[in-house]
Amino acid sequence: MRVLCAGDEFVGNNLLADAVRAELATEPEFSELSLPWPVEPFGQVGGVHEASGTEEQVIEALAGAEVAVTQMAPFTKKVFAAAPELKLVSVCRGGPVNVDLAAATEAGVAVTYAPGRNATAAAEFAIGMILAAMRRISTSSAELLGGTWRGDYYAYPNAGLELEGTTVGLVGYGAIGSRVAKVLVAFGSKVLVADPYAKPEQIAADGAELVELDDLLRRSAVVSLHARLTDETRHLINAERLALLPDGAVLVNSARGGLLDYAPLPDLLKSGRLGALALDVYDVEPPPADWALRDAPNVIATPHLAGASRQTAERAARIVAAEVGRYARGEQLANVANPEVLR
Repeated sequence: MRVLCAGDEFVGNNLLADAVRAELATEPEFSELSLPWPVEPFGQVGGVHEASGTEEQVIEALAGAEVAVTQMAPFTKKVFAAAPELKLVSVCRGGPVNVDLAAATEAGVAVTYAPGRNATAAAEFAIGMILAAMRRISTSSAELLGGTWRGDYYAYPNAGLELEGTTVGLVGYGAIGSRVAKVLVAFGSKVLVADPYAKPEQIAADGAELVELDDLLRRSAVVSLHARLTDETRHLINAERLALLPDGAVLVNSARGGLLDYAPLPDLLKSGRLGALALDVYDVEPPPADWALRDAPNVIATPHLAGASRQTAERAARIVAAEVGRYARGEQLANVANPEVLR
């Protein structure tokens, strides 16, 4: 079996190849393609989103491959048309946004993905962002290193909040949001959850309360976003909903930039209506030089790092390799994005 490892600077070809070897009884024939992400940002390629590299690079590397394992390579209609021997694309991401699923199905190619591969890393990062925003950890550090001692942050009106006893609202309750909730409950927070697809009994068992989104926004001193980006959730938190937040609320988005309308945020921060903002994702990545939030107060901004742990990369490689092993043994695939192709 010929396997294309289309790795990048995070989930590298060595991780992918070693994980695939561990799953197969015989040594496969490997071809490799090295992609520049994350040193170079991902983008739209040939109609698919969040991809790295070109269609031509993938087509050349795919020659004769039956299986491809990747995180960022673009698998478009053009690519599938040029790879008649391809039967499986295993993507080590929470969703195969770099794959044209309709084209894959038309070509008879199964597409798998890796749900939860970065859930631990992203949940830990979100908790760090919440704490940093509530207690001014990042902003006061930057000011001190810049020569300013902000003793006034100890003054009562400027002092931060503790997680214990604070109401925190989580928008989305999947693999990441549910982990965040359990940590917050351990801190002593009152946790509210808005997610129409979550199981109420699971939320209650985790010590949280399921509420409607607008109710969550009105009641929460801290709001953290953990929903998937779909047509339904794009700009879910818009100007109208931002106006529901209590004065001085903290808003954290480490999920997807498209969940949030960024336009109202600078004015909300400057007026104090929004107390602090912590972002790891953006409507445009990277933000442009004239980004309005650069000059807004109490902003923490990191370059899309929530899932960036070594364990995430290793786990992602193991998950996609396990699908290759199932395919090779004729077993049922575990996480298929286009199950109709199997029928």
